[in-house]
Amino acid sequence: MTFKVLLQYLLPHRALSRVVYWATRWTFAPWKNFLIGQIVRRYQVDMAQAAQPDPFAYQHFNAFFTRKLRPDARRADADPQALLSPADGRISQSGRIVEGRIFQAKGQEYTAAELLGDEAAAAPYRNGRFATIYLSPRDYHRVHMPLAGTLKETVHVPGRIFSVAPFAVEAIPRLFARNERLVCHFESERGPFVAVMVGAILVSSVATVWDGLVIPPYASSIRRKSFAGQNISLERCGEMARFNMGSTVILLLPDGMAEFDELQPQQVVNVGQRLGRLIR
Repeated sequence: MTFKVLLQYLLPHRALSRVVYWATRWTFAPWKNFLIGQIVRRYQVDMAQAAQPDPFAYQHFNAFFTRKLRPDARRADADPQALLSPADGRISQSGRIVEGRIFQAKGQEYTAAELLGDEAAAAPYRNGRFATIYLSPRDYHRVHMPLAGTLKETVHVPGRIFSVAPFAVEAIPRLFARNERLVCHFESERGPFVAVMVGAILVSSVATVWDGLVIPPYASSIRRKSFAGQNISLERCGEMARFNMGSTVILLLPDGMAEFDELQPQQVVNVGQRLGRLIR
């Protein structure tokens, strides 16, 4: 075990995240401009795509981090049968769910039931498909719909807040099923699907378009919220949520809904880009 991985187990995850949550919302100009400048330079952030291209015009660091893009910066694939990428980032892994087991990295896997926090809810995805997309600090941090759907339920699953950077994914067993996360269950014309917003070290904060800020507060037990009968329907490629700091989104689809294209680990993807094709 490397020292960097060991630190993931030793660091006080939630205490650090609370400190960073407030630090990234401090409006003191020298502070927020220092943080923003560091990210823009270190990660070569393309501000030309942002609705507000001046990085120092944002109220605080988190406003910069969750910035909107220009309306023409991302467009959905024109094929209505295309399954869309919900986020900008890199493919961590994708493919078939085998008897309920999801591939994380070489030598690492976890179960759909662990990820969703519910054995029964995982049943439709037992032999389905999954795609895991990692968002780095340079990426656009709003998450969009891979296809049109109606929100049925969210499940806030408590957990650790390990880093989701590649080094941690390769080394920490069942990482995505151990981190704090928000599971979003949708129903589409093709059947159910799930988008899982996985938290990460330093903030682990998630907001949705229907409920605003959901994490924090951090959970001590599983929290379910039903949206049955509320008719919260989101259009294809419409915004659904955002990460306040980087993380990972995982899509689960039942068997027979779609076939993924030949996606490769570390392949760059953008919101609205085709990941695969829905089966008629």
